[in-house]
Amino acid sequence: MSAARDDAALRRLLDVGRTLVSNLDTDAILRQVLEAARDMTGARYAALGVLGETRKQLARFLTSGVDEATRRTIGEPPKGRGILGVLIAEPHPLRLRRVSDHPRSYGFPEGHPAMETFLGVPVMIRGQAWGNLYLADKEGGGEFTEADEQATVILAAWAGAAIDNAQMYERSERRREQLERAVRGLQAMRDIAVAIGSVTGLDRVLELIVKRGRALVDARAVLIMLRDGEDLVVEASAGYADAAPGHRVPIAGSTSGDVLIRGHPERIADVGSRLRLAPSELGVADVRTALLVPMHHRGSAVGVLAAFDRGERGAPFSEGDEQLLQTFAAAAALAVAIARSVESGRLRASVAAADAERGRFARELHDETLQVLGGLRVLLSSTLRRGDPTQYETAMRKAISEIERGTAGLRAIIADLRPATLDELGLGAALETLLDRRRGDGLEIAAELSLPEPRSAHAALDPELETTVYRLIQEALTNIVKHAQASRARVAVAALADHVSIEVQDDGVGFDTDVRTAGFGLAGIRERVYLAGGTLEVESAANGTLLRAELPARYAGAAAARTRASS
Repeated sequence: MSAARDDAALRRLLDVGRTLVSNLDTDAILRQVLEAARDMTGARYAALGVLGETRKQLARFLTSGVDEATRRTIGEPPKGRGILGVLIAEPHPLRLRRVSDHPRSYGFPEGHPAMETFLGVPVMIRGQAWGNLYLADKEGGGEFTEADEQATVILAAWAGAAIDNAQMYERSERRREQLERAVRGLQAMRDIAVAIGSVTGLDRVLELIVKRGRALVDARAVLIMLRDGEDLVVEASAGYADAAPGHRVPIAGSTSGDVLIRGHPERIADVGSRLRLAPSELGVADVRTALLVPMHHRGSAVGVLAAFDRGERGAPFSEGDEQLLQTFAAAAALAVAIARSVESGRLRASVAAADAERGRFARELHDETLQVLGGLRVLLSSTLRRGDPTQYETAMRKAISEIERGTAGLRAIIADLRPATLDELGLGAALETLLDRRRGDGLEIAAELSLPEPRSAHAALDPELETTVYRLIQEALTNIVKHAQASRARVAVAALADHVSIEVQDDGVGFDTDVRTAGFGLAGIRERVYLAGGTLEVESAANGTLLRAELPARYAGAAAARTRASS
């Protein structure tokens, strides 16, 4: 009969173990352990104490067998003194015939049920005490036996493995969610980059921004407000049919205006008390939370992105949401600035050259970024389908590596679109950075740069002229790297009193300088020189090519230059 009972107990332990390790919810595991411990030992009461970070006291205390009314009467849960503290100090099984006989017994607080017999077992994870399993008052008035202790020790071991497994899974899930958010961020940045390269109108760009921004932070609604004089004007919205395009919000005295002027995002947990504006005026009447992010471009305040109510329940936005939307807003501000420039005629280029540049960005995005995103989707989906937590860390590391590669590709595209160095440090530093990047392609480049000090107190090149010079050299070097089969090149730029001279020479195979056969790169260069009022000469032969351009010099004082650069 004893053997039969032992076999039944063993089967029970195995069943419990299988159930525990297949569960990936830590709280559910803890409840299962408590019920299984009472069932296996016949204990009237069971409790699980979870140690805090210092492992010197209990941070959490769960019970079974004690009703809610009794728990309220007892008051605060124990922290690990008395008998409970013995197992914290010495994580070994402890079995007592009478609790009150132990020298560390402090008695029970008022309202606590009387308890006689006791069995405590540590729960270990990876060799360290994670918590303790406590049992009290064996049914029938007997003592806990050696068999009870052994069964509880085994149960605690199962519990430790299951909790470790569940926590690893939960960490992996959090990491997966972070990675998915990063992927969504890359996709949104890609879409903005594509929009910059294929601008069809400001309205289309604004529509894309609000839709991608809403998906990025899982918002109920997103509005974009652009600066117009002393007001912010709602220009586009996504997610809310009643949103009010055209509504004007004064910058002075408004929370949105503060965000725009300070240049710092703001998370709002209570729209009613903090927004300083009735949400109904924006057409988002019943929202509760908000995230306001400034849109700045080259030092100029462009507008504000406003997201409302995260998720279906309108939860507050997190710090991660703020960082993600802030990065997105920077790209959005660039897209808006370029779209506005196109509409106002400040950016003019031939259709053929523009198509070629868009095609180049599209190819780079397709060949690099889209491949990275596609690979990430396959990796994460296949790992999730397999459902094997032991594979998650490897998958996560690989995914992080792929995200870093995709980010580097996007940074390169953004640098091609508009290098920050040009605005911050001037033409000379921007050209040096460009030449270093092309040297990384295996091209030996000699540089002869004679330019004013960046933003000098006496004179500086007009910012628009700086952009023209930079783009001209950028396109020339791109053609050399891609088509000339050259090993060496020379770049010379000299800013003289009345003109800026530019020479780009290589030792490549040469080409037909007729624009019809030279490709869009040369067409784009001709267009830029023409628009700047300059002249261009191209000499090409089997031993190399020389491009020589002269642009009328336009200078501005340092203050004027800074003003124009930030406009």
